[in-house]
Amino acid sequence: MFDMSQMGILVGVLLIMVLFGVHIAVSLGVASLLGIYLVTGEIDPVISFASNTAYEALRDYVFAVIPLFMLMGEFMAKCGAARDLFELTNRLLRWLPARLAVATVVSNALFAFVTGVSIAAAAAFSKIAYPEMKRYHYSRQFSLGCISGSACLGMLIPPSVLMIVWGVITETAIGKLFIAGILPGMMIVTIFIAYIVIVAVISPKSVGAGYAAAEADKQAFTTEGSSDDPSQPSLASLLASALSVFLLIGLVLGGIWLGFFTPTEGAGVGAALALILAIIKGMRWPEMFQAILSVGRTSAPLLLLLVTAQLYARVLSTTGVTAAVQEMFNASGLSPYEILGLMILVWFVLGCLIDSISIILLTVPVFAPIAIGLGFDPLAFAIIGIIAIETGLLTPPFGILVFTVKAALPDEKNLYAGEIFKGALPYWLLLLSSIVLLVLFPEIATWLPNLGTELSSS
Repeated sequence: MFDMSQMGILVGVLLIMVLFGVHIAVSLGVASLLGIYLVTGEIDPVISFASNTAYEALRDYVFAVIPLFMLMGEFMAKCGAARDLFELTNRLLRWLPARLAVATVVSNALFAFVTGVSIAAAAAFSKIAYPEMKRYHYSRQFSLGCISGSACLGMLIPPSVLMIVWGVITETAIGKLFIAGILPGMMIVTIFIAYIVIVAVISPKSVGAGYAAAEADKQAFTTEGSSDDPSQPSLASLLASALSVFLLIGLVLGGIWLGFFTPTEGAGVGAALALILAIIKGMRWPEMFQAILSVGRTSAPLLLLLVTAQLYARVLSTTGVTAAVQEMFNASGLSPYEILGLMILVWFVLGCLIDSISIILLTVPVFAPIAIGLGFDPLAFAIIGIIAIETGLLTPPFGILVFTVKAALPDEKNLYAGEIFKGALPYWLLLLSSIVLLVLFPEIATWLPNLGTELSSS
């Protein structure tokens, strides 16, 4: 067991390495090995502990979930599914004020069901949605804020990389985490759309001069989007493309929800079907190779992170750090909700400094056991945590979604990150309000997983 000085050394070394820019995997690994050494005082137990943890982690086939789901999303992104979803949603929402912004949110939500990565959505819709908004005189700040804010849905709606990482670290069923994220994700989509429509009514100039422009926009788009225009895809082709995406989503998530296959098997089925759909839509070998190479470059470092994170979690557990922190919170006299508020505050602050996955790896091994000990449902707490951590993607100075949107528009003149941050601020506040709703009504996250358990057992 650690004494307080050893605990301080372990935490201090880890934080110093992270703040000085040492890769999070290296920081976690070094801190974990140092922790074992401080307890045992010998090198051999350190080597044995590290090798056993790495072997047990890598032999667990649940790790295949990450590259397989990434591959599914990459195939769908490369074959133009995101553009088709935006185009279809755009045509179907002709009657709605600010329909281009609403179409961006809805398309991001649908695209999130096959990607699981927010950065991919931010990059894709910067090039798909922004030119259309600019064409119809939407405010640039409002347009880019909408794109970066709605891109957060990529990590909130399953299959989400953050959910997979959370499940691996806490040994929570990944399938249940996926299903737990569906209703909260839809709730956030609804909140975002309501905000956009309210802005359209209160500030028509933000969305191209309001209803009059919307009517002109409708007529122009009807002409350009008609089947007589050979440069535009037909409505039938867009419906067929969207239907294929819906079938893929339904098969993968429905199969996991009803217990027909595990998340890893579902990811394999999804990747295979996405490849078939991509080939049907015209993807050829060079694009396939680039998609596979891109997934390999992204997922390999992530798998290394998960190995060192498991090592870190085991060190915290076996050396008593988690129990000591929990005892400290219990002795503080704070209520469970006040402790939860402190955790969320820590996530907000870390979101200003480091990326989402690193935040999960650093904090969840400590926070999750404490939250469960305080009586919070593990699934609801996971979704609350993921949303809180995801706000970091919109928080300065890190705000990786903001910088992704900026980088995706190199030809946009006088575009500064601060302008995008201002446009994304309302979405940050809306994400915060969704956290409050989930704290008050955890059933939003737990109802579907519990229903799935009942259906699969009956």
